[in-house]
Amino acid sequence: MTAPAPTPAPSAPTRRSGRWIERWDPEDEGFWKATGERIANRNLWFSVLSEHIGFSIWTLWSVLVLFMGPKYGLTPADKFLLTSMVTLVGAVVRVPYTFAVAVFGGRNWTIISASLLLVPTIAAYTVMEPGTSFTTFLWVGLLAGIGGGNFASSMTNINAYFPLKKKGWALGLNAGGGNIGVPVIQLVALAVIGASGGPRLLLGIYIPLIVVAAVLAALFMDNLATVKNDTGAAKDAVKDAHTWIMSFLYIGTFGSFIGYSFAFGQVLTIQFGRTPLQAAYLTFIGPLLGSLIRPLGGRLADRYGGARITLWNYVAMAAATAVLIVASQQKSLALFVSVFVALFVLSGLGNGSTYKMIPGIFQAKALAKGLEGEEAVAYGRRLSGASMGLIGAVGALGGVGINLAFRQSFLSYGSGTGAFVAFLAFYGLCFGVTWAVYLRRPAKQAATMATQETKPQLSYAEV
Repeated sequence: MTAPAPTPAPSAPTRRSGRWIERWDPEDEGFWKATGERIANRNLWFSVLSEHIGFSIWTLWSVLVLFMGPKYGLTPADKFLLTSMVTLVGAVVRVPYTFAVAVFGGRNWTIISASLLLVPTIAAYTVMEPGTSFTTFLWVGLLAGIGGGNFASSMTNINAYFPLKKKGWALGLNAGGGNIGVPVIQLVALAVIGASGGPRLLLGIYIPLIVVAAVLAALFMDNLATVKNDTGAAKDAVKDAHTWIMSFLYIGTFGSFIGYSFAFGQVLTIQFGRTPLQAAYLTFIGPLLGSLIRPLGGRLADRYGGARITLWNYVAMAAATAVLIVASQQKSLALFVSVFVALFVLSGLGNGSTYKMIPGIFQAKALAKGLEGEEAVAYGRRLSGASMGLIGAVGALGGVGINLAFRQSFLSYGSGTGAFVAFLAFYGLCFGVTWAVYLRRPAKQAATMATQETKPQLSYAEV
């Protein structure tokens, strides 16, 4: 009797100089348990750090405008315009940042993108004083927009490290750790201003932190040689309708999160008469909870399906917005703040569930095309990675729309009520799109599936 051949041990990732990993196969369970998971998690944590500081620098001006009083000569409309333009730049640069990972490598680009954050921080430190023109503030604010690009490159990089069944949690954790940079800079600002330190001290704190993030990325992160610079994938992602459908849905989740993060404090000071310091005591709560819950959104999507979680999340966001309209009209600060914080939480939950949908959608398309095994995995990873930057960029444009909507609402009506009415209608539209595209099953399709002896491997309702 011949003894069974021993199971071959999973091979370790092969490397070349410059911290490049040549072989990477997270879908191989042996490889993943032996070495892959440890390496992926290490890269995840240092990616989170760099992205976290990027978010802080991007949303820096949401804090600075609160403390730029009359001596700075800026009107409320000027401040909303400034934060809108910062958000716009952060959205646009996400597209090149997505593909920079494949050109330079995930580790290398993290070092570069982290180091670039020194430019807007030092520039803001230089000009932050009364007497500086609005045009100068606007140009310096635009520089801070590059911090928004770190999200796209980080998500594209981390997407390649994890197997499909763990992407929801990993991407949610990565994005949530980055998003939390918004409330952190608000809390740091609160501590600095409360101690009469001033905006320049706040900026001075972040300059060495940026250097630390870049150095740690150089020491502990890796490049994946398997992430090729595939321009064909970018073209295929642009042509795919799901890229633009998910971009639209991401406007409703992340666009809400980043837009409200920039606008919340200004709404409190303009509509409810809070002082900058009083507003700062409240503004960090929503972004903090919205960031912390994002990984939970990804985990719920892993378990129940991203489309289902996203659908009901939009129902809750619409309901919260309806209550905000009432609170705005009645000028009830307690109700307004409570429900606005709830809306932040829902936007964070939806951020996690929508991003989980992206790799699942393209994996479902691969199976629908008849692809199997590694071929299907490669197809899904290729298109989901290419589409993430585009989806993230378009989604961030929602933040521009929110700030411009508030600006116009205050100019026209003297309050944010008009903007909230528009947001309510938009969330209703997002609900309809999610249901129609990813959850509705035509009668003919349902009847066909009912007669099949086997269940399809993956449907859009499960993404």
